[in-house]
Amino acid sequence: MSLLPDIDSLPLAKQVAQMVVVRASGYLFDHQIQYPDWEPRSDTLRSWLQDWGVGGVILLGGSAGEIALRTQQLQAWAAIPLLLAADVEEGVGQRFAGATWFPPPMALAAIAASDRDLAEQYAGQMGAWIAQEAQAIGLNWVLAPVVDVNNNPDNPVINIRAFGDQPDLVSTLATAFFRGTQRHPVLTAAKHFPGHGDTAVDSHLELPVLTHSLERLRQVELPPFKAAIAAGVDAVMSAHLQIPAYDPDYPATLSYRVLSQELRLTLGFDGLVVTDALVMGAIANRYGAHQAPVLAVAAGADILLMPVDPVGTIRAVCEAVEAGRISPEQIRASVERIWKAKQKVCFPPLATADATHAWETLPPVLETTSLTTRLAQPQALQTVHAILRDSMQIHRPLPSRLMAETQGTRQNLILVDDALNCDFLGRQTPAIAYPNQRGYQLRLVDSHTPAVPPEVNNQPLPPTLLQLFIRGNPFRGSAGLSHTAQAWFQALLQAQQLQALVIYGSPYILEQFLPALPADIPYVFTYGQMPAAQAIALQALFEQT
Repeated sequence: MSLLPDIDSLPLAKQVAQMVVVRASGYLFDHQIQYPDWEPRSDTLRSWLQDWGVGGVILLGGSAGEIALRTQQLQAWAAIPLLLAADVEEGVGQRFAGATWFPPPMALAAIAASDRDLAEQYAGQMGAWIAQEAQAIGLNWVLAPVVDVNNNPDNPVINIRAFGDQPDLVSTLATAFFRGTQRHPVLTAAKHFPGHGDTAVDSHLELPVLTHSLERLRQVELPPFKAAIAAGVDAVMSAHLQIPAYDPDYPATLSYRVLSQELRLTLGFDGLVVTDALVMGAIANRYGAHQAPVLAVAAGADILLMPVDPVGTIRAVCEAVEAGRISPEQIRASVERIWKAKQKVCFPPLATADATHAWETLPPVLETTSLTTRLAQPQALQTVHAILRDSMQIHRPLPSRLMAETQGTRQNLILVDDALNCDFLGRQTPAIAYPNQRGYQLRLVDSHTPAVPPEVNNQPLPPTLLQLFIRGNPFRGSAGLSHTAQAWFQALLQAQQLQALVIYGSPYILEQFLPALPADIPYVFTYGQMPAAQAIALQALFEQT
């Protein structure tokens, strides 16, 4: 029995609104909004949900405890239960403080190189914990995993978010991830169809073009999506990139050839087709706020994620239906798929239709004391530590420069992308606190700092522990940061003051530095950037000193 309304009882605008998922701040109060261009004030958001009937919300920002309250609030505003989503590819703690933050998926590929069964086991555990913690705070849609095959080291947007650079390995680890998530009633999403792994352009900013042949796509990009569909993935997210072999005119998100013919008909996917965020530059800059959603729906999308103008989007799609560009039957078919997804995650097995609103039958969000028994549990943290430990690379030469006696000041030089927007660094986090306890003075450098160290020209550099936090960063890339890091690295080598190197994030960055690193300089590489990764890396580095 469904507690959702009969689709035909909804006017067209309300049906279309169910296809819209808007972004909102995870914080409870308007003055905490961090991205006002994308995150509406409470009165606007409430109107979208109550008056217009928008079908879902994607959340960013706040703590896990705040999200538990926020999801209750949003469901209370909606007459029809909401899909509540988050990009939690690396765990709920990646986005919401207090929950478990896992290493990036590529760490599992490193483990699989020596023990594929262990990597598969970790992928399943990771999926299960992410699903459990999402459900615990009221999220019902995990926008993960990335099943792109990252075979381009210069990829600025996928990078270590992928399970690796081999189709069979990505398929295996993604399938294990799905098995884990399926222990809990949450939706999943395989992204970014038909494959974003071999691009060197950030689709948040510009439209990448993938010039591969259909045969190459079938051999490399498509197998993980086939595996995801076979494993029962609930949704497939489109990629904002153009593939002339499929469609010389439109990017995948707006292409009927890609979404309807390839994904629906050829691969046989019958779940939700969701666009990547429509505010991203690859789409918004070329097609605008209203044309893009219409083209996406016409192409076969069921869910319009983060449209630039939600109300304008609803009106534009309705006008396209009235003009005959999109059939009413297609809208109804999309809402049917949305209903099926909502039925899976929004209602407990014994729900009844006695409540005034359908959302009143949702499982209650756990009490605060119960949240502490569902989030960041010892077993989850053990899995995090095991993945970090087993994927880490360590070089500890004997003797090493780190063990050499030094006099005077020693420097802990940390390089990050943006010091003002850095969730993993604070005065008490290990990258700062651990060296400080050993007499190192902190120096923090980010992408706003001049690339050439001023000491090179006017004063000597002190003995330095160099810690680099570099990975692919959507909207920013990592090329400029890598240039700054190289400048400091070379200056320290020239002055013979580099004591040790720690790299957090991308193995491709490690490959850039290793050829020039003298054998007597120890180094540690870890895929993680979170405090747990910092602690494990630095303990390994200093344990012989």
